[in-house]
Amino acid sequence: MEKFSLDAMARGQLERARSLSARRSATTVYGGHEHRLRQTVVALAAGTSMAEHENPGEATVFVLRGRVRLHGPQAVWEGRSGDLLVVPQARHSLEAVEDSAVLLTVAK
Repeated sequence: MEKFSLDAMARGQLERARSLSARRSATTVYGGHEHRLRQTVVALAAGTSMAEHENPGEATVFVLRGRVRLHGPQAVWEGRSGDLLVVPQARHSLEAVEDSAVLLTVAK
């Protein structure tokens, strides 16, 4: 059994994101390309976004801290700390309204 502190990971990834020119950072918590389930802590500095991309499977975004906007083809959803957003089965993007960290869960 393994145990992770998502709060500590979010804090660390946000510090890293703030120091990088891309202003974002990520680390895989569980899984990877060889697994069906993958969980990744993604940190985005305010104003940074993940450009529009396809959904590789069922996915959710759990907001660990900050505030984000998930842009889908027909709607925009805003999430704050503690909110769970279901990623649409379509092209989408994620924008950080303020310094934010999320837990992205993808099941392929």
